[in-house]
Amino acid sequence: MYLPQPGDYIDIHVHGGKPAFGMFILESLMAHEEKLPADVSGVAYTYGIHPWFLNEDNHEQLIISVENSINHPDIIAIGEAGFDRLRGPSIELQRLAFEEQIVISEETGKPVVIHCVRAWDELLSVHKKLKPKMPWLVHGFRGNVELAGQLLSKGMYLSFWFDFVLRPESGDLLRHLPANRIFMETDGADVDIRMIYDKVASDLDLSVDELKIIILKNFNKWLIG
Repeated sequence: MYLPQPGDYIDIHVHGGKPAFGMFILESLMAHEEKLPADVSGVAYTYGIHPWFLNEDNHEQLIISVENSINHPDIIAIGEAGFDRLRGPSIELQRLAFEEQIVISEETGKPVVIHCVRAWDELLSVHKKLKPKMPWLVHGFRGNVELAGQLLSKGMYLSFWFDFVLRPESGDLLRHLPANRIFMETDGADVDIRMIYDKVASDLDLSVDELKIIILKNFNKWLIG
Protein backbone atom coordinates (compact mmCIF):
# COMPACT_ATOMS: atom_id res chain seq x y z
CA MET A 1 0.00 0.00 0.00
CA TYR A 2 1.37 3.40 -0.97
CA LEU A 3 0.62 6.37 1.28
CA PRO A 4 1.60 10.05 0.89
CA GLN A 5 5.05 11.13 1.94
CA PRO A 6 6.12 14.43 3.52
CA GLY A 7 6.29 17.08 0.82
CA ASP A 8 3.77 15.38 -1.48
CA TYR A 9 0.85 17.18 -3.03
CA ILE A 10 -2.24 15.15 -2.06
CA ASP A 11 -5.08 14.92 -4.59
CA ILE A 12 -7.76 13.33 -2.45
CA HIS A 13 -10.26 12.40 -5.17
CA VAL A 14 -9.39 11.42 -8.73
CA HIS A 15 -10.89 9.48 -11.62
CA GLY A 16 -8.33 8.31 -14.15
CA GLY A 17 -5.44 10.09 -12.52
CA LYS A 18 -1.85 9.86 -13.65
CA PRO A 19 0.76 9.55 -10.91
CA ALA A 20 3.66 11.99 -10.95
CA PHE A 21 6.74 12.59 -8.86
CA GLY A 22 5.95 14.47 -5.66
CA MET A 23 2.21 13.74 -5.85
CA PHE A 24 -0.09 11.29 -4.13
CA ILE A 25 -3.47 10.57 -5.72
CA LEU A 26 -6.47 8.75 -4.27
CA GLU A 27 -8.09 7.04 -7.24
CA SER A 28 -11.82 6.33 -7.08
CA LEU A 29 -12.83 2.88 -8.31
CA MET A 30 -16.55 2.26 -8.81
CA ALA A 31 -18.07 -1.12 -8.08
CA HIS A 32 -20.04 -1.35 -11.32
CA GLU A 33 -16.79 -1.19 -13.31
CA GLU A 34 -15.40 -4.28 -11.52
CA LYS A 35 -11.86 -2.91 -11.64
CA LEU A 36 -9.26 -3.69 -9.01
CA PRO A 37 -6.23 -1.58 -8.05
CA ALA A 38 -3.04 -1.57 -10.04
CA ASP A 39 0.21 -1.63 -8.09
CA VAL A 40 1.40 1.88 -8.89
CA SER A 41 3.67 4.08 -6.82
CA GLY A 42 1.99 7.27 -5.68
CA VAL A 43 -1.54 5.89 -5.87
CA ALA A 44 -4.02 4.41 -3.39
CA TYR A 45 -7.68 3.65 -4.00
CA THR A 46 -11.23 3.99 -2.78
CA TYR A 47 -13.92 1.50 -3.80
CA GLY A 48 -17.66 1.99 -3.62
CA ILE A 49 -21.07 2.31 -5.22
CA HIS A 50 -21.61 5.64 -6.95
CA PRO A 51 -25.35 6.45 -6.80
CA TRP A 52 -25.47 7.27 -10.53
CA PHE A 53 -24.77 3.64 -11.40
CA LEU A 54 -27.00 1.96 -8.83
CA ASN A 55 -30.33 0.34 -9.70
CA GLU A 56 -32.71 -2.32 -8.39
CA ASP A 57 -31.20 -4.99 -10.64
CA ASN A 58 -27.53 -4.50 -9.71
CA HIS A 59 -27.82 -3.39 -6.07
CA GLU A 60 -27.17 -6.77 -4.47
CA GLN A 61 -24.28 -7.61 -6.77
CA LEU A 62 -22.63 -4.23 -6.21
CA ILE A 63 -22.76 -4.65 -2.44
CA ILE A 64 -21.18 -8.09 -2.81
CA SER A 65 -18.47 -6.53 -4.97
CA VAL A 66 -17.70 -3.96 -2.27
CA GLU A 67 -17.60 -6.67 0.40
CA ASN A 68 -15.26 -8.81 -1.71
CA SER A 69 -12.92 -5.98 -2.70
CA ILE A 70 -12.65 -3.73 0.32
CA ASN A 71 -9.93 -5.75 2.07
CA HIS A 72 -7.52 -5.33 -0.84
CA PRO A 73 -4.43 -3.72 0.74
CA ASP A 74 -4.36 -0.84 -1.76
CA ILE A 75 -8.02 0.09 -1.12
CA ILE A 76 -7.90 2.43 1.85
CA ALA A 77 -11.47 3.80 1.91
CA ILE A 78 -15.08 3.24 0.86
CA GLY A 79 -16.45 5.47 -1.86
CA GLU A 80 -17.41 7.44 -3.51
CA ALA A 81 -20.80 6.66 -2.02
CA GLY A 82 -23.81 8.73 -1.14
CA PHE A 83 -26.79 10.54 -2.56
CA ASP A 84 -27.78 12.42 -5.69
CA ARG A 85 -31.25 13.90 -6.17
CA LEU A 86 -30.49 14.88 -9.77
CA ARG A 87 -29.36 11.51 -11.10
CA GLY A 88 -29.72 7.91 -10.02
CA PRO A 89 -32.41 5.63 -8.58
CA SER A 90 -34.90 6.40 -5.82
CA ILE A 91 -33.57 8.05 -2.69
CA GLU A 92 -34.81 5.02 -0.78
CA LEU A 93 -32.53 2.70 -2.75
CA GLN A 94 -29.66 5.15 -2.53
CA ARG A 95 -30.10 5.27 1.22
CA LEU A 96 -30.15 1.48 1.55
CA ALA A 97 -26.96 1.08 -0.47
CA PHE A 98 -25.28 3.92 1.40
CA GLU A 99 -26.16 2.53 4.81
CA GLU A 100 -24.86 -0.89 3.76
CA GLN A 101 -21.56 0.69 2.74
CA ILE A 102 -21.31 2.55 6.04
CA VAL A 103 -21.70 -0.76 7.85
CA ILE A 104 -18.83 -2.15 5.75
CA SER A 105 -16.76 0.94 6.57
CA GLU A 106 -17.30 0.43 10.28
CA GLU A 107 -16.56 -3.30 10.11
CA THR A 108 -13.33 -2.83 8.18
CA GLY A 109 -12.16 0.37 9.87
CA LYS A 110 -11.88 2.24 6.59
CA PRO A 111 -13.12 5.83 6.16
CA VAL A 112 -15.62 7.03 3.56
CA VAL A 113 -15.57 9.43 0.60
CA ILE A 114 -19.01 10.98 0.09
CA HIS A 115 -20.82 12.08 -3.07
CA CYS A 116 -23.79 14.27 -2.14
CA VAL A 117 -25.92 16.44 -4.42
CA ARG A 118 -28.93 18.23 -2.94
CA ALA A 119 -29.46 15.52 -0.34
CA TRP A 120 -27.76 16.88 2.74
CA ASP A 121 -30.79 16.05 4.87
CA GLU A 122 -30.46 12.38 3.92
CA LEU A 123 -26.72 12.38 4.58
CA LEU A 124 -27.10 13.93 8.01
CA SER A 125 -30.01 11.61 8.81
CA VAL A 126 -27.90 8.52 8.12
CA HIS A 127 -25.05 9.93 10.19
CA LYS A 128 -27.43 10.49 13.11
CA LYS A 129 -28.92 7.01 12.75
CA LEU A 130 -25.70 5.00 12.40
CA LYS A 131 -23.38 7.16 14.51
CA PRO A 132 -20.26 6.10 12.58
CA LYS A 133 -16.88 6.01 14.25
CA MET A 134 -14.96 6.15 10.97
CA PRO A 135 -14.69 9.67 9.50
CA TRP A 136 -16.47 10.79 6.34
CA LEU A 137 -14.98 13.07 3.70
CA VAL A 138 -17.38 15.06 1.51
CA HIS A 139 -15.82 15.45 -1.90
CA GLY A 140 -16.62 18.23 -4.36
CA PHE A 141 -17.89 20.63 -1.68
CA ARG A 142 -19.09 24.00 -2.93
CA GLY A 143 -21.60 24.98 -0.26
CA ASN A 144 -21.80 27.88 2.17
CA VAL A 145 -20.42 28.44 5.65
CA GLU A 146 -23.62 27.26 7.34
CA LEU A 147 -23.66 23.91 5.52
CA ALA A 148 -19.93 23.47 6.06
CA GLY A 149 -20.46 24.04 9.77
CA GLN A 150 -23.18 21.38 9.92
CA LEU A 151 -20.93 18.81 8.30
CA LEU A 152 -17.88 19.73 10.33
CA SER A 153 -19.91 19.46 13.54
CA LYS A 154 -20.41 15.77 12.71
CA GLY A 155 -16.67 15.22 12.40
CA MET A 156 -16.63 15.25 8.60
CA TYR A 157 -13.87 16.53 6.34
CA LEU A 158 -14.43 18.70 3.26
CA SER A 159 -12.69 18.47 -0.10
CA PHE A 160 -13.47 21.40 -2.36
CA TRP A 161 -14.77 21.21 -5.91
CA PHE A 162 -11.79 22.24 -8.04
CA ASP A 163 -13.64 24.86 -10.06
CA PHE A 164 -15.21 26.41 -6.97
CA VAL A 165 -12.02 26.64 -4.93
CA LEU A 166 -10.17 28.41 -7.75
CA ARG A 167 -12.72 31.24 -7.79
CA PRO A 168 -11.83 34.41 -5.84
CA GLU A 169 -15.02 34.23 -3.77
CA SER A 170 -14.09 30.85 -2.26
CA GLY A 171 -11.47 32.56 -0.13
CA ASP A 172 -14.06 33.85 2.34
CA LEU A 173 -15.35 30.33 2.96
CA LEU A 174 -11.86 28.90 3.36
CA ARG A 175 -10.93 31.51 5.95
CA HIS A 176 -14.00 30.58 8.01
CA LEU A 177 -13.13 26.89 8.17
CA PRO A 178 -10.58 25.03 10.32
CA ALA A 179 -7.61 24.16 8.13
CA ASN A 180 -7.30 20.80 9.87
CA ARG A 181 -10.49 19.55 8.20
CA ILE A 182 -9.91 20.38 4.53
CA PHE A 183 -8.61 18.67 1.39
CA MET A 184 -8.21 19.51 -2.28
CA GLU A 185 -9.02 17.46 -5.37
CA THR A 186 -9.06 17.51 -9.15
CA ASP A 187 -11.77 14.84 -9.60
CA GLY A 188 -9.98 13.79 -12.78
CA ALA A 189 -10.46 17.17 -14.50
CA ASP A 190 -7.74 18.77 -16.58
CA VAL A 191 -6.47 20.95 -13.75
CA ASP A 192 -3.19 20.88 -11.85
CA ILE A 193 -3.47 20.15 -8.11
CA ARG A 194 -0.45 22.41 -7.60
CA MET A 195 -2.48 25.36 -8.86
CA ILE A 196 -5.18 24.55 -6.32
CA TYR A 197 -2.63 24.38 -3.51
CA ASP A 198 -1.23 27.76 -4.58
CA LYS A 199 -4.69 29.35 -4.42
CA VAL A 200 -5.69 27.82 -1.08
CA ALA A 201 -2.32 28.63 0.51
CA SER A 202 -2.72 32.25 -0.58
CA ASP A 203 -6.27 32.42 0.77
CA LEU A 204 -5.11 31.07 4.14
CA ASP A 205 -1.96 33.23 4.25
CA LEU A 206 0.26 30.14 4.31
CA SER A 207 3.19 28.95 2.26
CA VAL A 208 2.54 25.94 0.05
CA ASP A 209 4.95 23.92 2.21
CA GLU A 210 2.97 24.82 5.32
CA LEU A 211 -0.25 23.80 3.59
CA LYS A 212 1.29 20.48 2.54
CA ILE A 213 2.13 19.72 6.18
CA ILE A 214 -1.45 20.48 7.26
CA ILE A 215 -3.00 18.35 4.52
CA LEU A 216 -0.73 15.40 5.26
CA LYS A 217 -1.74 15.56 8.93
CA ASN A 218 -5.40 15.72 7.88
CA PHE A 219 -4.93 12.68 5.67
CA ASN A 220 -3.32 10.60 8.38
CA LYS A 221 -6.02 11.53 10.89
CA TRP A 222 -8.85 10.82 8.40
CA LEU A 223 -7.35 7.47 7.50
CA ILE A 224 -7.10 6.10 11.02
CA GLY A 225 -10.33 7.62 12.36
